[in-house]
Amino acid sequence: MTLKKKKIQFRKETFLDNLKSSLFSILFLLCSLNFFGQDSIPAAPDLTEEKELNFQDFFFKALSQKSIGNYQKSIENLESCNQILPNNATVFFEFSKNYLLLNNTLLAKEYIQRAIEKNKLNIWLLKHLVKVYLKDNDFKNAIETQKKVVALNPKERNYLVRLYLRNNNYAEALNLMRVLDKENLLTSNYKRVKENLENRKKRVPVERKLTDKKETVYKQFESNKTYTLLKQILENEQKNPDALLKYSAEGISLFPAQPFVYLMNGKAYLSKKEFDKAITALKNGIDFVIEDKMEANFYKEIAKAYKGLGNSIEEKKYLEKFKKLNK
Repeated sequence: MTLKKKKIQFRKETFLDNLKSSLFSILFLLCSLNFFGQDSIPAAPDLTEEKELNFQDFFFKALSQKSIGNYQKSIENLESCNQILPNNATVFFEFSKNYLLLNNTLLAKEYIQRAIEKNKLNIWLLKHLVKVYLKDNDFKNAIETQKKVVALNPKERNYLVRLYLRNNNYAEALNLMRVLDKENLLTSNYKRVKENLENRKKRVPVERKLTDKKETVYKQFESNKTYTLLKQILENEQKNPDALLKYSAEGISLFPAQPFVYLMNGKAYLSKKEFDKAITALKNGIDFVIEDKMEANFYKEIAKAYKGLGNSIEEKKYLEKFKKLNK
């Protein structure tokens, strides 16, 4: 190797070492301050230089492993961090993120609650707890936690509306949407949902037991318009675009917060090659999606619609979103 090349190589190595050192320092600062140095947080105990460097190394490795999907390896490095600096909120937060990615909601919940005990007013910790509850379909606790998020940041009220709607708390959702509408903070999609809720008949559908075994689900739906029956019909009619369009359009009117009806509506338009209408329906419905799997399905259908329009840029963008959630 020539002298010139050796100098360039040395400079590269020095730059990388300095960059790594800087990243370590930033990460350790965040950890030792337990998230941005809130006044209510006591300072972390002093560490020796050796322990500090070891902590930084393990924490950096934990983040690196998580970024490439090695969640168990990330957890192992976090365990080393916890031995060096026990009971750190930032480390607990990272534990919870990894366990949630491993679908272990029990431990994800345990660790995020430990972090919140140390910093009850940290909005990012609370928002993560909402995600954990949603993974368990625990809408009641997700709503209660989201209320705490809203208390810290009123801009988060639209998401509270979404949770109310998904939990069929239509009265609470409508009241909050009216408040947001008066403040000119309600999105156009939620305005449409608000109108549907205000205009639909004041009744609560009640499931009834049928005595006539020959009665079809379609006949039942004529007099008993419940979401359960509608979902069966939509699943049955996926290969019949006209019927799928008819029933999904009615479903949007009856159940404006159920993402599945928008997904079927979009599929119906796709089958009829009405791509612009498909995109509108799908983008309207994605506002109400909570689960990653269904969100991925929306992105997949939107990509198909953009492909039909010959828009390869948007098609690629939504395919990437689909792939990211469909790993």
